[in-house]
Amino acid sequence: MTADPYHHTVPVRRPWDLVVIAGFAILAGLAEVVTAFSHTFFGITTSTVALFTVAATGIGLSYLASGVLMLTMKKWAATVALVLLSIDVAGRILLAVTGLYPTDTAKNTFSFIGGTVIVVLVACYVAWKRKSFR
Repeated sequence: MTADPYHHTVPVRRPWDLVVIAGFAILAGLAEVVTAFSHTFFGITTSTVALFTVAATGIGLSYLASGVLMLTMKKWAATVALVLLSIDVAGRILLAVTGLYPTDTAKNTFSFIGGTVIVVLVACYVAWKRKSFR
C-alpha cells in the first residue's frame, strides 16, 4: 500500500506552555482518582463514604479529561475542557459544603482551597490561551 499523495497529515503544533498545563491536569486528575479510592494523599485524609468515592472519581476524571482535550489543540476541545474544569470546581465546593470532604483540619482546608484555586487558574489559563487552539 502506498501513501496517498493528495492527503498530507500536518503535525499538530502544541505550545510548550499548554503541553505543561495539560500534562499537569492529567497528572492531577489521576492523583484525584487515586485519592478517591485510597482516601489519603500526602497526609491529607478524605472521607471513606462511598458517595465521596464516586463523586471524587468523577471530579478527578473531569480534570484528567480536560488535560487530554487540551492536547488536541482544537477550539471545541478547549471549550469542553473549560466546562469540565468548571464541573471540577463545582464538585469540589459541593463535596465541602455537604461535608463529604472533611475540612476539620487546617491541612485539609488548605488542600481544598489550594487545589480549587489551582483548578481555577488552569481554567483561566486555558481561556486566556484560547486563540492558540484551532
